[in-house]
Order: sequence, then structure tokens, then C-alpha cells
Amino acid sequence: MHEMAICENILGILKEQARARNFDEVRRVCLEIGPLAGVEIEALRFGFDVVMRNSLAESATLDIVETRATAWCMPCGETVAIAERYDACPKCGSHQLQIATGEELRIKELEVN
Repeated sequence: MHEMAICENILGILKEQARARNFDEVRRVCLEIGPLAGVEIEALRFGFDVVMRNSLAESATLDIVETRATAWCMPCGETVAIAERYDACPKCGSHQLQIATGEELRIKELEVN
């Protein structure tokens, strides 16, 4: 389950930011995750609780903002919403799509003390 590794990376970032910005506790972590990021949300929530134990984020809540996926269609030149990576363009049916959004996995906000 790579979601545990993601949570460990998040904890590393939190520790770095705590040193750089001089805070002792993280109260809330808000992540932005796209549908094409390859992350199982429930597994990430479980991993977050496990990894954050006995750390500066032990009592932190996890908020997740799920973004939508869009792609630019080369033949018709439109930016379209897609559900999965290899979807066809809903306007012209082409599969020549370049992903524009939806692969995000980033810390959007932190609430700290």
C-alpha cells in the first residue's frame, strides 16, 4: 500500500516546515488529490492516522479536496472533463488527449500552533 509511504512523506514535509516556520503542532492538514493521482482515499485516511501517531500531527484532522480531471484534446482543441486517464474526448471521440489536471497530490493548507 503506497498510501503509507505517501503519509510518511507528508510527515517529513510537516517536520521540515515546523523547523523552518517554528511551529510545534499541526492541527489540520488539507490535501488536494486528483482522480488520476492513483491514490486510494480511504487507505490514505487510515495511513494518515497510523503514521501521525506520536508526532507533531498526532491530533491533526485530515481534510481532502478531490479535484476533477481535465484534458486538452489535440484534434478539436477543447479542454474537456474526463473520468479516467484513457477516456475518449466527449466532444469528438479522439483518444489524443493531453492530461491538464487531475494528477495532483499536494498539501493545500496547514493549520498549526
